Amino acid sequence: MVFRFEEGDAVLMRSSEPGKPSYVARVEAIEATDARGSNARVRVRWYYRPEESMGGRRQFHGAKEVFLSDHFDLQSADTIEGKCKVHSFSSYTKLSSVGNDDFFCRFEYNSATGAFIPDRVAV
Repeated sequence: MVFRFEEGDAVLMRSSEPGKPSYVARVEAIEATDARGSNARVRVRWYYRPEESMGGRRQFHGAKEVFLSDHFDLQSADTIEGKCKVHSFSSYTKLSSVGNDDFFCRFEYNSATGAFIPDRVAV
């Protein structure tokens, strides 16, 4: 399946572990590794699921919640499975129908320290 993506898009990245859900990332930059533009690589900023964070999943985390992290990587564009949408919590709660590719984000996450910004929200 061929699809177009651009910088700023949220995407689903294939996991290398069978049975594990796709990772969620934001495309920060796109690079071609040859003159024809094939073998593209993408610089991504990862979203973490609560269970991937230092504190783990808590009772107040939503099933589709992700945290925008400070973790960046360079990945092959071939590992992108498709686009997804990461909404603000307010926008997410107004969706009439939540699809498999809909997520929401209330926090930024520091992957080295485990700190969140903001450090608290109303639940």
